[in-house]
This record gives sequence, C-alpha cells and structure tokens, in this order.
Amino acid sequence: MNDRVEQFNEYRQKMNERLLATDNRVLKRMFSLDSLTYAEGGALDVKSKELMGLVASLVLRCDDCVSYHIGKAVEVGASRDEIIESMSIGLVVGGTIVIPHMRRAVEFLDEVTGASE
Repeated sequence: MNDRVEQFNEYRQKMNERLLATDNRVLKRMFSLDSLTYAEGGALDVKSKELMGLVASLVLRCDDCVSYHIGKAVEVGASRDEIIESMSIGLVVGGTIVIPHMRRAVEFLDEVTGASE
C-alpha cells in the first residue's frame, strides 16, 4: 500500500480517536450512527453502501470522505469498474464541479490498488 494511503488512514484513525476521547455524546452518537449505516445487515450489501457513500461524498465534494469510501469499497471487493461507474453517477448528480474531486479520487484509487497510469 502506498505511503499516502497509509498516512491518510493513520491520520484519520488518530484524529477520530482524539475526537472520540472527548466526553461529547453528540460526537459519539454520530460516529456510531455512521458505523451502523455502513455495517452488514439490512437490504443493501456493504459494497453497495460504500459505493453509495462514495457518490454522496463526491457530490458533497469531501475529498477525505471520497478517499475513505474508495478504500473501503476496494476492501469489500468493489472492482475498479464499479468504483468508476459510481463516480460517474456522482458526476451526473453533482455536475462538473465534481471533476476535480474525481481526479483526486482516481489518483487515490490508483494508490490503494497499486495501479499505474
């Protein structure tokens, strides 16, 4: 795995731990709700949930969220084609403002999967 991917994951974990170390019930409940949303169970499989999270993250233009959902989607078995097709849905919903985020998303996908140009 690429250094950038490892740094992203380490930083995310470290800062999430710091946030959750505070005695704030709202933060803890939101993190719990997020975990429950993407967990196994329910009508949707985990891969579909992660791809939906990726689409929403692109539309909301959150690069950290996009990177996270790409990593999770790969982890749960999403193919490159499935991820790219999901990003195309985000592009249609979000419009051309999403394109710069898609560029960074493809770069991160390459780094997660070890793909070269």
